[in-house]
Amino acid sequence: MLKLSNVDVKYGSFTAIQNINLEVEEGQVVVLLGANGAGKSTTFKTISGLNKPSRGEILFEGMSTGKWAPEKKVQLGIVQCAEGRKLFPAMTVYENLKMGAYVHRRNKKLIKETLEHVYELFPILEEKQHDASGSLSGGQQQMLAIGRALMAKPKLLLLDEPSIGLAPLIVEQMFEVIQKINREGTTILLAEQNAHAALKIAHKGYVFENGSVVLQGTSEELFSNDEIRKAYIGA
Repeated sequence: MLKLSNVDVKYGSFTAIQNINLEVEEGQVVVLLGANGAGKSTTFKTISGLNKPSRGEILFEGMSTGKWAPEKKVQLGIVQCAEGRKLFPAMTVYENLKMGAYVHRRNKKLIKETLEHVYELFPILEEKQHDASGSLSGGQQQMLAIGRALMAKPKLLLLDEPSIGLAPLIVEQMFEVIQKINREGTTILLAEQNAHAALKIAHKGYVFENGSVVLQGTSEELFSNDEIRKAYIGA
């Protein structure tokens, strides 16, 4: 579904990511592991069109999309749930969700069906649909951010650090929902520092350091790697 080949991204003279090669097959959960500043978010922004590669190629469903605008990629089915949620805090939960469905704004039936599905995944959002999103707890805001992304009906969902700042119990619930979303047919590319939780649901992963991929493998291979366990799992 998605393939990055020898991708570089520069900010001026600074090379943020270099020689990135990764693949995501349809139906998979693939995780990018690494510390802050390792290059995960830059890779996500490049896939979603917010950054343009200075070298290399990005293929989505066989099409070269490296130079495409972000809105065209959303229409194609690549939807990013950004780190930090990026909600509209003064708007209601319902209004934020409707914003996510902008690309389908003429299909009222699809929007209604998708909204019902989001409410099934996150019942608290239906309960608080008329509340300002800024009044929600951190966990509820993350649910809303994921729900808003789902309103665009993604083929490939990019989740950037969905567990950051959340309590352990909420993190566990969040990953259960992410796994359910995947089982329902959405391919997921996940950037995470919580390696333990991410590898439990991922099919494979890539480890980023200093803007490059330094290791890759199945979730089992990475989970059993001593260096990965020491660096990211703490055991």
